[in-house]
Amino acid sequence: MAARLNPHNVQATRQSLHHLVAKAPWSDQDVLDEVREQVLPAMQKQGPVVAWIIDDTGFPKKGQHSVGVTRQYCGQVGKQENCRIAVSLSVATWNASLPIAYRLYLPKDWTEDVERREKAEVPQEVEFRTKPEIALDQIRAATAAQVARGVVLADAAYGINTEFRDGLTQLELQYVVGVQSSLTVWEPGKQPLPAKPWKKMGRPPRLLQRTVNHQPVSVKQLAMSLPSSAFKEVSWREGTARKLQSRFAAVRVRPAHRDYEKAEPRAEEWLLVEWPQSEPEPTKYWLSTLPPNTSLKALVKMAKHRWIIERDYQELKQELGLGHFEGRNWRGFHHHATLCIAAYGFLVAERNRFSPSARAGHIGFVAPGPAPDFRPRGSPRSPRAA
Repeated sequence: MAARLNPHNVQATRQSLHHLVAKAPWSDQDVLDEVREQVLPAMQKQGPVVAWIIDDTGFPKKGQHSVGVTRQYCGQVGKQENCRIAVSLSVATWNASLPIAYRLYLPKDWTEDVERREKAEVPQEVEFRTKPEIALDQIRAATAAQVARGVVLADAAYGINTEFRDGLTQLELQYVVGVQSSLTVWEPGKQPLPAKPWKKMGRPPRLLQRTVNHQPVSVKQLAMSLPSSAFKEVSWREGTARKLQSRFAAVRVRPAHRDYEKAEPRAEEWLLVEWPQSEPEPTKYWLSTLPPNTSLKALVKMAKHRWIIERDYQELKQELGLGHFEGRNWRGFHHHATLCIAAYGFLVAERNRFSPSARAGHIGFVAPGPAPDFRPRGSPRSPRAA
């Protein structure tokens, strides 16, 4: 890049670019807000915003001194590994999506290590936040900025968190979130027992009850008890070779997590279950606050729309270098990601200038080459003789 920008003063230009990424005191959120303001209208010309997608992505990294690196589950390699993880919020239409918030998850051992924090230049105001808490902060900021609303989508790492789901409801946002098979619910038509009768002594009882014979069940137990007729074959989009389809069932349930500490039962929600014909048991579960009259096909289509963020991260990492940051500090990590997202936003806006059929093809952008006599750092000053 330095050679293309200033072929006669490459080293000084390279140092300036490095400073822009690693040290310059510009605001990541201000730049991401500007990218959103520029790109979102172009996306909306092809269709409205339908979803806000929460996701996180891992970056394998050796050592202990690069900001946020610790041993934790890394989706990129599918196992526990030394890595760092960033949480993002994206807005999506049916055809395109764009990350609008991006924040490094800083593990607790990092937030409590003063020496490592200072070396990685972690701001003093940064405290430990779980991934669902970071995601909810990003959603609150998007709500305050009056970003066009969509249904919140997230995988089970977020959906299993009751505080996360409750936070979305408090913000008056609908959701379709993955949950684990162990999550407990009240079966259709059931709910916790009311508080004990008041015996005219002390305060009136107000907390809901359970008894030995009146207990919630796991979503797996409920799914396994459904008749086979409850599951319908549903297709949700065209894949690369064929239509994507599977068997699904949807029932109305009440989440049961610690409702014995509440005075009122939780509201009914959709429980969506996927059980492919070839599998011995259900494979995926979702909870959703979409309206009671939502069709099974609409539930499935929305639940499965999280796939679009996988495409975003694939392009951001493979084409735009999101995972190529080699620095160690907090500011550099976020500046690098912000610039990658800005470049991706430009591409998204350009693609949305064309019809959907045109966007399916490759739109090439040709960059000028470096000066003929330019040699990258570390390469021989002149080509080797044959």
